[in-house]
Amino acid sequence: MKRTALGPTAATHPDSPASKRRVLSGLALVPVVLAPLLLAPDAVLARTAPATGVGGAGAVGTAGGSTSAAPKPLEGVAVYVNYDAKGYPVTRYEPGSGFVKLGRVPGITFQFAASPDGTKFAWITLDGRLHVGDGGTEKVVAKGAAAGFPCLTPVWSPDSTQIAYIPKSNADKSPLMVANADGTGTRKVGRALGVCHLAWSADGRHLAGESGSTARVYVFDMQTGTSVRAKGNKLVNHVQSLSPDGRKVVVRTFGREEPEGDGVWPEKFRPTIVDTVTGKQVPISVKGLKMGAYYLADGRLVVRVAGRTHNTLVVLDSSGKELQRLAEPAQARDQGILQIVR
Repeated sequence: MKRTALGPTAATHPDSPASKRRVLSGLALVPVVLAPLLLAPDAVLARTAPATGVGGAGAVGTAGGSTSAAPKPLEGVAVYVNYDAKGYPVTRYEPGSGFVKLGRVPGITFQFAASPDGTKFAWITLDGRLHVGDGGTEKVVAKGAAAGFPCLTPVWSPDSTQIAYIPKSNADKSPLMVANADGTGTRKVGRALGVCHLAWSADGRHLAGESGSTARVYVFDMQTGTSVRAKGNKLVNHVQSLSPDGRKVVVRTFGREEPEGDGVWPEKFRPTIVDTVTGKQVPISVKGLKMGAYYLADGRLVVRVAGRTHNTLVVLDSSGKELQRLAEPAQARDQGILQIVR
């Protein structure tokens, strides 16, 4: 299955409200379509669940279940991204304080990510430079990143100190690079099969990504440096979040008759959660039009639900029980969420 090529001047993502965005126009020497990059044979699923602390496919949070202490209620601090004629303004929202600008990603790139602590964001420019900004300063922390492929987004480590990205490579198994946010310590940590829309688990060990062919999702193990194909993921063109233990993945699936999209990160989509070991889908017990789901570091799942005047964040525990509902600011209704901070 092949993706539809982007036009030379503009492209529109089917899930995005930003229907007038222009994509990498006039850059004939830079690939702007996400072709089937990775065609290596499927890896055998060798990753198994630990003997303790792993729940079944019916759980929505961490596999280990709830802890004895009640988690602190979500406050609504989040990082949002919008689109305008000059690019992507990235802002951090705090209730009582409002929106604070973190910066603006240039409109010629879709390859960006916000840090889990909500204080920094990273983006890749068409010359392959990995930038980090915090609203006041900006720094190039690495060079040689793959650029011009919208889905090859960088991803922050759970402690917001490192960034993983894919370098330029013609190999079926792409090298996976990690750089410190201050520009030091760039190194290769292994070779990955799932490189599109990377998500990093809160345990720091696992990264999940789509293969680039929309047919596979792989989980990369930072300790072993290897990728394992996740079961149960077919026709997937976006990975949004990964459970803290790396076992459950939030993805965007689509039907065989639906357009695959162009690899651009979607602001809104109906989420599906899949247990990567069993291949079973995990029910999301929330009514309404769901438009994304995000795992918190403690295993709770936050489901974004669309509303007429504002969207709502619904927080579930590891058993799928609703813990909290939180209204988003009305201004963020048509924006995408890069991070839910706390």
